[in-house]
Amino acid sequence: MAPLRNRGSSVRPTDASALPTTVPSVLRTNHHGAVTVLTFDRPEARNAFNHALYCAISDELDRARADDGTNVVVLTGEGTAFCAGQDLIEMTAMARGELVFAGGHGFTRLLESLEAFDKPLLAAVNGPAAGIGLTMLLHCDIVLVAESARLRVPFAEMGVPPEAGSSALLPSRVGWQKACQLLFTSDWMSADEAVSCGLALKTISNERLTDETLTLAIRIATHDGKAMRTTKRLLMDARGSASQDARAREEAAFAELFRSTREAQQ
Repeated sequence: MAPLRNRGSSVRPTDASALPTTVPSVLRTNHHGAVTVLTFDRPEARNAFNHALYCAISDELDRARADDGTNVVVLTGEGTAFCAGQDLIEMTAMARGELVFAGGHGFTRLLESLEAFDKPLLAAVNGPAAGIGLTMLLHCDIVLVAESARLRVPFAEMGVPPEAGSSALLPSRVGWQKACQLLFTSDWMSADEAVSCGLALKTISNERLTDETLTLAIRIATHDGKAMRTTKRLLMDARGSASQDARAREEAAFAELFRSTREAQQ
């Protein structure tokens, strides 16, 4: 969900660029030969994405894309959750006009990095995935899920439009009716359901998820990097600008919804 903004607030906003620069690490990066593993590291917040985490992932994806020594990237979460969605505390502060980010919020930066990432991108979904935790999977090439994982897009329940290009990418991945069920109901989906509808490739026991995902990533990384990159680019070209076009429509719908809600409250 695109971050909220409230231009009508009388509260003086805090420019996040002026906040202390020493912040806790929110992302761990590990290298296994030509494989880079990015681990969301906010277990106390169930790996909810805040501006710092969005930017950290974006930076690492851009770095991996430019690095000829990196052939594959794996995304996963620390602790018992993959990603609980957006950080609601930060999002509320932004909606109230109390917090702004110079250069824009990291949400858009991450999506642009995902859309541009032209190397194999895998996800090891180690637990619950909600909101951006699910929609970012639509930008991944292979998704493996732990048996205990559950997934949902909570936008209907929150009263907001879809995000991250999911209005186009979700029906493309899982089919029209399944996408409508998920988007219209905000129901949780089990790991087995994620596999049966095509969102994920297979379920793996919680204990084996990391090892099996890494094994697959290393196997892919042993192939010629240029050939893999060419294959990924051809797959991306076939999809065209579906994600970018959908994001533009989603953001316009969100802005209109926010505007009409503000007017109704005045």
